[in-house]
Amino acid sequence: MFKKYSKNFWLLSFSSYLFFSSFTMIIPELPAYLTGMGGKEYIGLIIALFTLTAGISRPFSGKLTDQWGRIPVMVVGATVSGLAALLYPVVATVSGFLLIRLFHGFSTGFKPTGTSAYIADIVPADKRGEALGISSFFGSVGMASGPAIGSWFFLQYGIDGLFYLSSVFAFASVAILIGMKETLNTNKAFHPKMLKISRSDIFEPSVFIPSTVMILTTLAFGTVVTLAPDFSDFLGIKNRGLFFVVFTSSSLLVRIIGGQLSDRFGRKVVLKVSTLLIFTSMIVLGFSTTQFQFFAGAFIFGIGYGLNSPTLFAWTIDLSPEATRGKGVATLFIFLEIGIGMGALISGTAYQGINERFPIIFGAAGFFSLIAFFYLQFFNRK
Repeated sequence: MFKKYSKNFWLLSFSSYLFFSSFTMIIPELPAYLTGMGGKEYIGLIIALFTLTAGISRPFSGKLTDQWGRIPVMVVGATVSGLAALLYPVVATVSGFLLIRLFHGFSTGFKPTGTSAYIADIVPADKRGEALGISSFFGSVGMASGPAIGSWFFLQYGIDGLFYLSSVFAFASVAILIGMKETLNTNKAFHPKMLKISRSDIFEPSVFIPSTVMILTTLAFGTVVTLAPDFSDFLGIKNRGLFFVVFTSSSLLVRIIGGQLSDRFGRKVVLKVSTLLIFTSMIVLGFSTTQFQFFAGAFIFGIGYGLNSPTLFAWTIDLSPEATRGKGVATLFIFLEIGIGMGALISGTAYQGINERFPIIFGAAGFFSLIAFFYLQFFNRK
């Protein structure tokens, strides 16, 4: 496998690991940190503000990726993460903290967009699914290991030490990127006019189908992230993080092989399987009455999501015109964030602390994945 891909591909994958680790390692400690500043009632904004600016920045990052270049956009994203981590220890007010969270969100709006476009440039089309699966594997490992590394480092060196470590990881990611060659042959020098966004810069029509599947399936992800901790309490599971350990582990198991399967059998074939698996997992989770059933649902969901995500990104790149590849990837990310946000909002509003509603809420989330399956079936016949 190592010989299939260039040195730059593996460097970029490791850069992704460092980047995702950099901003996830601080997340477990932020609620207590904000509470200590007197902002307990704003804990819900820690992720919300971060996601908000990530979504807002997508049209800009997509346009800049197609005009300024893949490398500059990735460097901007990783640099923002490094600078934000350095700012947390300096600010001592709740409002200042929330502003930094807004600023920090721009990092994930830029770095992954440039990364996906760069991979598409250096990898043959028939290896695209596998390559994106490998890249997402590195990112997922970063997201999984970041909190563990961060919590250990926090216990040893305190919260400020943790922020500085986060910054080191982010700037190490930048250092790797600086030594890489730009792949956009038509790139231009940066000009402020590139930041002017029109309607056509927000949405790439050619990727409408994978984007629709993305929003329908990520509604389940938003539901899971929001309600899994409360469901764990309901079933007497003391460690709320165990669900995510099982989900992440099974997701990692299939990310690479899922990409290979989509290269061999086609994107739609793999997506039909993934949407049915996500639907099944929501039913198993919603009707769980034992811890075994709950973790079985988490395992199935991880497999479904692990197949779903890299395949959708590969299909998006397949469909995107080469000149607007960055915009195509950014479009998919926008639909991803809308889906997660809607899933979280709808499930959280419907739940209201009433455990008897779990089957209905998870069943509804699964129903949207089932719609995605039939949507793919319909498109296939067309």
